[in-house]
Amino acid sequence: MKRPITRLAARFTRHSPPCPFTNRQVGRAQAIHKKSRRAPLVRSLCGAALKILSLLLAVTIISFGLVTASPTDPVGQYILGLGTAVSPEQRAEIADYWGVGQPPAERYIAWLSQLFQGNLGESAIFRRPVAEVIGQRFANSLALMLCAWILAGITGLALGCVMGMYQGRLPDRLLKKLCYFLSSVPAFWLGLVLLLVFAVWLKWFPIGFSAPLGMLGQEVTLWQKLYHLVLPGFTLSLTSFANIALHTRQKLVNVLNSEYALFARARGEGPLTLLFRHGLRNILLPALTLQFASFGELFGGSVLAENVFSYPGLGSAVSAAGLQGDVPLLLGITLFSALFVCVGNGIANLLYGVIDPQIWEVGK
Repeated sequence: MKRPITRLAARFTRHSPPCPFTNRQVGRAQAIHKKSRRAPLVRSLCGAALKILSLLLAVTIISFGLVTASPTDPVGQYILGLGTAVSPEQRAEIADYWGVGQPPAERYIAWLSQLFQGNLGESAIFRRPVAEVIGQRFANSLALMLCAWILAGITGLALGCVMGMYQGRLPDRLLKKLCYFLSSVPAFWLGLVLLLVFAVWLKWFPIGFSAPLGMLGQEVTLWQKLYHLVLPGFTLSLTSFANIALHTRQKLVNVLNSEYALFARARGEGPLTLLFRHGLRNILLPALTLQFASFGELFGGSVLAENVFSYPGLGSAVSAAGLQGDVPLLLGITLFSALFVCVGNGIANLLYGVIDPQIWEVGK
């Protein structure tokens, strides 16, 4: 039986038409195909960069306009911070240095030209360059927001899955009421309550600050920093995980009520199998969107949380800059926070293609 089959195969090969493409043409076609697969990613990155630049330009214009229209006198606040008497001539020199007498358009162009050179100006409160103040304070704020961000994402996704699996039952009703309550509570009020309970009454955590009082920065251990970070990070996470949990619950309910989930349940698949096989991929994208979109909410909440717990981060710095009229520091932190949120949203867009590759296929 093997010999006729071998003869038939040789006969078919002998009479089959030759390949009309050479090896060079095949290699060129494969290279073009690879480039076409990378094209949606390149277009997406270029479009995201253009959107970020235009958004940052709009943020600078709006922020500068609001600061200029503010009734706060930056020269008076600067002189008040010096703590010494200033003559009218010295006050005029300070006003000329800050460019108070110039038209707003000229001041904005001068500030924007310095910004393109990497100079954000000098802080009137801290008497140091704005970039140096932001770099030092951002390290503390990043630890706080990263702790709250990770805790809020894990907690929100887990509670959303629990509510979706127990739809309409007691765990679902209790957790929904808890999420509704936490999403409507102000961050500063929640921080004051937790500070009163866990720091004043129970004395489990310190009252505030990022390190023990009286210790130098190089003497503070990692455990002491984490110990001071627990309460403000937990407070900040409680104000942002509720939206993730509620949206995850609703998306999981839609998945479990779909036809393919009902068919899988009819085949004998259990609840956990339905969750891990059919639910996670469908609920990860909206959860990831809300998780990275919460960067702006975390930054806004950190302003209140840092003031409640006296935590030395960007939030306390921006509130001090707003109250004392530190225009360069206020503009620098506003621009940096907008860039921070844009980068977070850009990372989310890139992760979409990792979780669901069909997004890049549709982008072709």
